[in-house]
Amino acid sequence: MAPAGARTHHVAVTTELAQLSTVADILDRQLIRGAVLHLANDQPILCDLYGLPSPNDPTLICTNLRSMTGKRPIWADHSDSVFYFPWGHVRFLEIPPGATDILPALPAGPSNGAQPMPAPAPEPELEIDEEFLRRVREA
Repeated sequence: MAPAGARTHHVAVTTELAQLSTVADILDRQLIRGAVLHLANDQPILCDLYGLPSPNDPTLICTNLRSMTGKRPIWADHSDSVFYFPWGHVRFLEIPPGATDILPALPAGPSNGAQPMPAPAPEPELEIDEEFLRRVREA
């Protein structure tokens, strides 16, 4: 069950942002704070996301970029600007556990109707080959 005030459906972030009329409307959105963005061939950086990314989003949209030590990246003129990262430059994105209170509830388990795999049967107890152990000790 989604917390009060959380979105119960998911629309692509870029679609949501395109529907907002002013920059002030975009900046007033509730942010997912402290996400770790792992860019290809670069150190991870902390950022604030404007929403949960969707597979349909062509870019990752974020703000408040800072290194893991809290400093502004050397390639960013203003860390509080709005940044668009093409997914081709992103290795992966970590969303902190504390952000789950503003995220919509995600369904548990497979969502494509597939059945979960059954638990594997316990493996039988293996017998110790004393002759093999003796040869190993002598070697």
